Amino acid sequence: MTSTSSELVHYRGLFLMVFVLGIGGTFQYGYHLSVLNSPSPFIKQFINDTWARRYKTQISDGTLTLIWSFVVSIFSIGGLIGSTASGYLTGRFGKKKCLLVNSILPIFSALLVGLNQVTGYFEMVLAGRFVSGLNAGLGINIHAQYLGETAPRKLRGFINATGPMFVTLGKLCGQIVGLRELFGTEFLWPQVLLLSGITSFVQLVSLPFFPEPPIYLLLEKDDKDACQKALKQLWGDRDHRAAIDEMLKEKTAGKKGRMGVLELLRDPSHRWQLFAMIGMILSLQLSGASAIYFYSYDVFHNAGFPEDRIAYVSLGVGSFEFVSAMICSLLIDRFGRKALILGGYSLMALTLALLTVTLSMQKAYFWMPYCSVGLTFTFIFLYGAGPAGATISTCVEIFAQAPRVPAFVVSGVFSWVGLYILGMVFPYIVESLQQFCFLLFIFVILLFGTLIFFIVPETKGKTIVEISQEFNKLNFRRQYKEDKPSMSPEDIQCTSL
Repeated sequence: MTSTSSELVHYRGLFLMVFVLGIGGTFQYGYHLSVLNSPSPFIKQFINDTWARRYKTQISDGTLTLIWSFVVSIFSIGGLIGSTASGYLTGRFGKKKCLLVNSILPIFSALLVGLNQVTGYFEMVLAGRFVSGLNAGLGINIHAQYLGETAPRKLRGFINATGPMFVTLGKLCGQIVGLRELFGTEFLWPQVLLLSGITSFVQLVSLPFFPEPPIYLLLEKDDKDACQKALKQLWGDRDHRAAIDEMLKEKTAGKKGRMGVLELLRDPSHRWQLFAMIGMILSLQLSGASAIYFYSYDVFHNAGFPEDRIAYVSLGVGSFEFVSAMICSLLIDRFGRKALILGGYSLMALTLALLTVTLSMQKAYFWMPYCSVGLTFTFIFLYGAGPAGATISTCVEIFAQAPRVPAFVVSGVFSWVGLYILGMVFPYIVESLQQFCFLLFIFVILLFGTLIFFIVPETKGKTIVEISQEFNKLNFRRQYKEDKPSMSPEDIQCTSL
């Protein structure tokens, strides 16, 4: 107990910065994913009323559906642009300055949406969603990298897992704010982004008191004194020479200077790291979480929950996901990343198989719908406590300082494009396959789980040099086999074509 208390005191600066980064980072992404779900009927009605007032005729169902589709999908377009621009912006201005400017965007977005009823322009909702997506795309990438470059090795998993935890917190807060007792009403829905603006303002005024990531100051700015000062502020006032020496080893062994996206794609020494990251990101998106949320209304309705209470049961699902993300952050440094990913996917596949059976037999037994409810909560728990948190931590840890920024740009492109396509295609998949769509997700989980088992090493407690050496067995397997007696892993790591 004394040791734990001492660690908390030593790293109090780090934990404060994690909170400040989180409320202006991945929290915003999760918040905007869920906040418009409850007030969506009022927003559609506002679009209809505005159209009638402007053109003196009622809007057609097809046009209303098209405009609403734009409102939903433009968030992904903004996210894609923000994610793609993150590499250039952080390389030119640094992560801290980018986050400070980025924290202004949710305030602007809240003003756009908040004033749309006064101005009578529903296009302001579209603009607000686009700005929110821009903020989320930039914020997710920088937040994840900032955490990975600031955490000490023994807390690296826990610190990295707080990113997904703030996503779930954002989803939960978005669900709460959207309730009819708060802002989910015909007159108050324009204020739903108020919380997003407030949390971003807190980051805007707090972040200047925290430093840039220590490894960034040492390797890219070549400022050892600033690095030591940052380490003392975040990790406590003690000797940090060992940590600095470890950073310098990365500088000696890795790629010098900054890397662009094209340079990273052409570099064979990071080829399998990229394959691993893309595979893990796609496996998260295609694991069935979207299907679970899509089906949750029918599951709860068939279980006998009144229609006006289903929103509160869904709030329980969001709370459960947040708790599972917290559990993941506590377990990840104990059990390792790979164990949580593979164990989570294995149990998720089993859960989806059982859920397919229970949904197919909803009317056969009176207790079957309750089994579906239990399996829904089980899946959400397994997803949050396993792959959702451990995947992001692994993606941060398999790249050194130089390639990490362009790698997250590539990851962001796949993530946002995948989110957009999944949003467009998924309803048709569910309509054609119904509950048997889960069989498709089971296949995807097993496929990507097998690839992760053979490709991704365990990163727990390892330096980036050690992790890179394991990937070099795949990146340079021909040279590794032919030259193994005469070449050391360090020699192979420095090879670049």
